[in-house]
Amino acid sequence: MDDDHRPRVLVYGSVQTHCLQALADVARLDIKPDLSPAEFIACIGEYDALISEPPHRLTGQMIERGYRLKAIGYAASRLDNVDVSAARAMGIEVFNAPASSAVAIAEQTLSQLLLLANQIGQGQLAGKTLGLIGFGRIGQQVAQRAHAFKMRVLANQPRLTPELALAAGIQAVDLLDLLREADFVSLHLPFNAETQTVLGAAEFAVMKPGVCLINTGHVDLLDNGALLEALENGRVAGAALFVPPDDLNQGANRSVSSLAQHSRVLPVPYRTTIIDSNHEDSVREICEQITDLLSSQQASSLLSLEVIPIEQVSPHEEVDEKRVARLMAAIEKNQKLIDPPIAVYWNGRYVILDGATRFTAFKRLGFAHLIFQIVDTTPESFTLHTWYHTISSERSFDELVAHLQQVAGIQFEEISLEKTQSIFQDETVLCYLLARDGRIILVKSAPDANHLEVMNNLVASYTNWGSVERTLLTDVPRLLEQFSQLTAVAVFPQFAPETVFDVASQGGFVPAGLTRFVIPGRILRLNMDLKQIKENNSLAAKRIWFKQYLADRLASSRLRYYQEPVILLDD
Repeated sequence: MDDDHRPRVLVYGSVQTHCLQALADVARLDIKPDLSPAEFIACIGEYDALISEPPHRLTGQMIERGYRLKAIGYAASRLDNVDVSAARAMGIEVFNAPASSAVAIAEQTLSQLLLLANQIGQGQLAGKTLGLIGFGRIGQQVAQRAHAFKMRVLANQPRLTPELALAAGIQAVDLLDLLREADFVSLHLPFNAETQTVLGAAEFAVMKPGVCLINTGHVDLLDNGALLEALENGRVAGAALFVPPDDLNQGANRSVSSLAQHSRVLPVPYRTTIIDSNHEDSVREICEQITDLLSSQQASSLLSLEVIPIEQVSPHEEVDEKRVARLMAAIEKNQKLIDPPIAVYWNGRYVILDGATRFTAFKRLGFAHLIFQIVDTTPESFTLHTWYHTISSERSFDELVAHLQQVAGIQFEEISLEKTQSIFQDETVLCYLLARDGRIILVKSAPDANHLEVMNNLVASYTNWGSVERTLLTDVPRLLEQFSQLTAVAVFPQFAPETVFDVASQGGFVPAGLTRFVIPGRILRLNMDLKQIKENNSLAAKRIWFKQYLADRLASSRLRYYQEPVILLDD
């Protein structure tokens, strides 16, 4: 069994591994930056958290396949590429680093202010007036730093925001008033139809003579021809501008090229370069947030109850059709889920440890989703026992052996009691049959046979031949006290949990009635009305409802935990 039981995190981006160290201490990281959307959808169900970055888009369809996701971290200041509504509907926390790039660009703006003041202005910022056009995250960060230099700060925002209305020490003014009073003007606007050419010839004409201009954003926020003229006539003393590199400058006009070569224009590094320099801090910030979340427990994880898509569930053994039919009738009558089935997550599937009959009944009744108790694959989460089978009949042991010899792929060998101590080291051994008279027949699969398939056929064959019951005893006299018509007991090797999980996750079965999972902390008496879980709603909607349902139950009911074994007498 895999010894690393930490949460799994998918890193969907080209993130520097040293930025992930804090998260790597508490989680298993898979770095897969080049997944196609189809590959992403195929694997995201295996992860507890996701880290991504631009230009990757996280659509609703991609997020909704993340059945186990508890958190999404997106290393950017904005979440335009993330379907946040889909994530919240799934109960997934979404983290980003809204201030990270803003801080980097704000500090770059201050460096340009200092350069302009030293090279073109009077060599100081204190007492000067800074006019900010745009007061979003970047504008707010610039204002904070400008105050540290004892500057007076004016701000103009196309639409008045609460941040601007409440900002201490910031004077909100009309654009023309800002241009008339400011010694330095800095643009911090997104580029769109509304902000295109926000500063043209008319705006430059009203500016305070000798003003310095800073634009770290899109070149078309300005009328570049009008700015060139203002530089030539002295209205603008100097400017710090983002000038597109050659590979982005092919569509730019001559004014942009002329500005780039002007003696009083300072080039501003390409904005992506500024942001990239701070990108590592963004990743670290997100990792810290996800680490905190994965390290904490919520009410739903305390009880380990989750809404799971039926299509993602695999039983590990065949079921008794008669029991399934009886349970289906009871469910239709009572319309309740009394005790949730129990499963582990393994190789992209939820493998049932206990409750295969319940699962099958709900599946055949048309339920698309069901509540499961999910347990870890850690050794303390469960213990796996292997049952033996008593085979009872009025017929003899020799008749049983003759009947079983008809099963294809089986070999028989009579052995002594002493040899039973070590025979299960041979992987071809299926079981041994201990007769009531003490004889022992070793049953093996043929070298070219499918071992598991032969074992299933063997169990099915003797189940049809006689009456089969489960037991943990191999003492024949004691067994005869319970089963007077005992013909033989079939003694099987102990199954390893990972063997059972591998078989089930690949669509196979171990023989019915051989495995018994003992699970501490089993959740009983959920007694949940099936109306909501039966509704034709999305998995996201059902998970939101169940999270609230569980919180209400915990708030209004007593939760009893029995550390010692408990016997419940069912009705």
